[in-house]
Amino acid sequence: MSTAQRTAPTATGADRGRQVVVTLAEIFCIVGTLVGVGVIGTRVEESSGGALAADATLLAPLGPAFSIWSVVYAGLAAYTVWQWLPGATTDPRARRTGWLAAASMVLNAGWLLVTQQGWLWASVVVILALVVVLGVLVQRLADLGPAPSLVQRVVVDGTFGLYLGWVAVATCANITATLVADGVETSTLVGELVAALVIAVVVVVAAVVVARTGPRWSFAAAAAWGLAWIAVGRLTDEPASTLVGVVSAVAAVAVLGITARAALRDGRVLGHAATTTT
Repeated sequence: MSTAQRTAPTATGADRGRQVVVTLAEIFCIVGTLVGVGVIGTRVEESSGGALAADATLLAPLGPAFSIWSVVYAGLAAYTVWQWLPGATTDPRARRTGWLAAASMVLNAGWLLVTQQGWLWASVVVILALVVVLGVLVQRLADLGPAPSLVQRVVVDGTFGLYLGWVAVATCANITATLVADGVETSTLVGELVAALVIAVVVVVAAVVVARTGPRWSFAAAAAWGLAWIAVGRLTDEPASTLVGVVSAVAAVAVLGITARAALRDGRVLGHAATTTT
């Protein structure tokens, strides 16, 4: 114990600065959320002329899908608290993810603020930046190996996996909404085929994430959640599209299947390695 204490990393000024920045970013994110839900601004679905409403485009998830944000925001709040804990101050995961986590929260709030102004193409730029930031963050977590505790698996890996999975789907919806607002027609068969192709791209992105970072169920669950609610929206609400609804449902299952296959593969490899070493 004494040896571990002597060799434990000492908190630096950079660590303290990172903690403060993450906390300030969380506060900014909360303010942005209050704007987005209509407490101190206009609700997202009513901003930008309704371009981001659940029935605005073929790739808009039905309303209940957005309840996932409650889980993501709770996770971000928990992460902000966790990174202040004495044991987490110098933790490699806090050091490797802190600045990116802060950037993701600022971008999140920034997206809500630009949509309030109706700046849809700016919102596309912001959400693409958010996807990149989250992708790099999750890659760093993968590079660090499995989380050493249940708390980190839930608060760190779970939160940012969920965050990335949902935003990956939301990005496609955001880009589609922006194109439609600019006059691109999606109600034709060609529009439906393009929407189906975009959904296929989400599956490809999921496969890439799994290939690079391993099976992350939080990511898969969030992506499948978003795709499933697109399916429900197109099959039960306007704009109706059986093609897009069915493709979205199949895509949701495919994302889960890709993740399950990777998990089984990794389990077999680990099992084989364990048998060999014994």
